[in-house]
Amino acid sequence: MEGVIDAVTRDLLTRSAGFDWTVTEFVRVVDTRLPPRAFLRHCPELNGDAPPGTPSGVPVHLQLLGSDPVALAANARQALRLGAASLDLNFGCPAKLVNRHDGGASMLRDPQRLYAAVSAVHAAVGDTIPVTAKVRLGFADRRLALACSRAAEDGGARQLVVHGRTRNEGYRPPAHWEWIGRIRQHLAIPVVANGDIWTLEDYWKARTLSGCRDVMLGRGALADPGLARRIRHWQATGQRLPATPWAEKARVLTDYAAAQRTTLPGKIVVSLLKQWLNQMRGRDVEAARRFQALRRITELEAFLSGLGDPREERLATPA
Repeated sequence: MEGVIDAVTRDLLTRSAGFDWTVTEFVRVVDTRLPPRAFLRHCPELNGDAPPGTPSGVPVHLQLLGSDPVALAANARQALRLGAASLDLNFGCPAKLVNRHDGGASMLRDPQRLYAAVSAVHAAVGDTIPVTAKVRLGFADRRLALACSRAAEDGGARQLVVHGRTRNEGYRPPAHWEWIGRIRQHLAIPVVANGDIWTLEDYWKARTLSGCRDVMLGRGALADPGLARRIRHWQATGQRLPATPWAEKARVLTDYAAAQRTTLPGKIVVSLLKQWLNQMRGRDVEAARRFQALRRITELEAFLSGLGDPREERLATPA
């Protein structure tokens, strides 16, 4: 979720009930200890009261991405000094640039290296704060899926998020939730299912096939900012809330623009809005129509006008 789940987005998505915790975009660790400003740029919530959380009080976990155990340990200690309440290690990023530089999912080719990275971070922070990890089902194939997951657990990870695809599968459907279940059966730590959870039905299928109690939302939360709330309501009552209307999605985009324009040029804000609207349009007819109409607009006020007035009920087109 690099480039899309910044502090503003975390704030907006957690304003309604549903999320237990959130995670930052990754802090890239190469071979040195980063200065405090690098952590605060990705996790400005560290500037607030401890433990760090969104304005709504949802905990924020700081994510590190790297492969050098020594550098990861040094940065884990730095994060601890800054007030991080949890450290998440990213072994799932499929981006070619990240993988070429020995980060993210590239670590899934060698369980021993993954173990060394996790154990170094765990040793650096001890039991002061939890260390968690996120993996995929492998790099090119699934042969090492269980070995890598066990390596994370043996290294000291207290929880493992598993995305139900290999790195080479990218984000091509389907996500193999049943494979997440195979991993869960062999681990003692909690396993969280991730990948292709766009709807209430997807949530139920992911839980059923994986056997996991919890799921992680990524692109699904951007496509439907009300999805976590709808899942939580279904858990509590067994009842389905109506599909999130366009009016609510437009309001989220408008609030996002209002926050971002205080520090960013209008054209950059428009680019970020298009990025988010693009996530919405695949499963929302109204979002797709708005995206088509606005895709060449570069002026912020014109773009916001094209989203429509989110207070108007006539825009509340169901997905």
